[in-house]
Amino acid sequence: MKVTQQVAQFAEPVVKAHGCELWDVEYVREGSDYFLRLYIDKDGGVDISDCEAISRAVDPILDEKDPIAGSYHFEVCSAGLERALKRPGDFEKFMGSPITVKLYRPRNGLKEIPCVLKGYEDGKVTVQAGKETITFERSEVALVRLRVEF
Repeated sequence: MKVTQQVAQFAEPVVKAHGCELWDVEYVREGSDYFLRLYIDKDGGVDISDCEAISRAVDPILDEKDPIAGSYHFEVCSAGLERALKRPGDFEKFMGSPITVKLYRPRNGLKEIPCVLKGYEDGKVTVQAGKETITFERSEVALVRLRVEF
């Protein structure tokens, strides 16, 4: 089992007990350092005290379970307004929302397409871009994230 899956299993009940939802777990290398990040969300938004409380509650569990051999930095963050959509449930929750689709290869000269989420099935993302409805195959899409419009 991947580190992120292990951490999600024991962190999710703690996050829920604090009135939040575990949005994602990320384990990444940035420069010479490794980072383990929990992204959390809740209705009305997450604040610094939510992040701090969950960090304090999960930290001793990380010490006990020891899912990562080397040293790393542990952070608890808000999922953010322009969060990435990854799981089918993420797409269902934000159907009809403004998104940005980032592609591996340009389509009509664009690698980033601002649009509205209209459908998601078997990894295929259907969007409304202007007057055009487009369906992207899973293999074309590098990232889908919410887009905030002001």
